[in-house]
Amino acid sequence: MQNRVALVTGGIGGIGTAVCIELAKGGAKVAANYYPAEAEKAQEWQTKMKSEGYDMMVVPGDVTDTESCKAMVAQVESELGSIDILVNNAGITRDCTFKKMSAEQWNAVIDTNLNSVYNVTIEVWNGMLERGYGRIVNISSVNGQKGQFGQANYSAAKAGIYGITKALAQEGAAKGITVNSISPGYIGTEMVMAIPENVREKIVAQIPVGRLGQPSEIGRAVAFLAAEEGGFITGSNLAINGGQHMF
Repeated sequence: MQNRVALVTGGIGGIGTAVCIELAKGGAKVAANYYPAEAEKAQEWQTKMKSEGYDMMVVPGDVTDTESCKAMVAQVESELGSIDILVNNAGITRDCTFKKMSAEQWNAVIDTNLNSVYNVTIEVWNGMLERGYGRIVNISSVNGQKGQFGQANYSAAKAGIYGITKALAQEGAAKGITVNSISPGYIGTEMVMAIPENVREKIVAQIPVGRLGQPSEIGRAVAFLAAEEGGFITGSNLAINGGQHMF
């Protein structure tokens, strides 16, 4: 990945940070996307990463907005160069039972978790085709594989990622572009650690390895798929869930 340019959406979050670090370790020039309203948080993140030896770009962009995505990609490419690696990681939850789910809750999750994959990928796809090289990794979820009570919107969005991954893998294969997905289980991010301890204990009890995953374990998997040596892996999904769901 030496000097390859990588864009990670939702790059300043728990999993996003780990992904950025692992890509940077591999030699990539990394741009971490953040939601425009979180500019101060992004600057603090960038400063922290720099203190740890990772000089990474931060770039604003609302992944639900096509014009914002165009501007984001243009900024990255003007400062770092053409994007070789894209990690579609941005995501949110708006959990509740389907009976009570509003259209706003449904659309917010579909827009951020699924439509965003189109919005960002379309801005880098043609360039990858023209250059004959690209690595795209889409972050799905174990709950996209098995479904989850109270997450009809999230499960639907994450399941949809498998479809676009397999379709784009076929379209890009002859042009040197690989497209794969990763389905994390429960990872020890700030969001998961905010779950009440008694609920977390019940979650861990369902995981055969007996613990939550670490963000770095997802980051290393992304780096593996994003490497130049990963050119024969495409249209695949890598489930990283501690054995919670196997099929």
